[in-house]
Amino acid sequence: QVQLVESGGGLVQPGGSLRLSCAASGSILGIGNMGWYRQAPGKQRELVAVITSGGTINYGESVKGRFTVSRDNAKNTVTLQMNSLKPEDTAVYYCNALIVVVASTPLRNYWGQGTQVTVSS
Repeated sequence: QVQLVESGGGLVQPGGSLRLSCAASGSILGIGNMGWYRQAPGKQRELVAVITSGGTINYGESVKGRFTVSRDNAKNTVTLQMNSLKPEDTAVYYCNALIVVVASTPLRNYWGQGTQVTVSS
């Protein structure tokens, strides 16, 4: 079994910062892309940031210059540093990872349970 466990969500005022962390655990042979998506009420889930195992990063347009994603391959963790938060960043944030659990099989897509981020004064 593989689990992605997120932490770090909460309530913050506009202009503030939050840091989200996600740890993958279980029978993991290898991890490809890791990243974060978010879903606001009434909206589709959207990309926030993704980072490959080699360190290549892609950000959603709305968070460029404000959010920073990083990963620790040795610890199977991915972190999202969110600065200059805006009310429109309010959403449930989901950790995502592509993981190999059985040798010589394709990567499988895993999601965390989600963590709420609320930006409000």
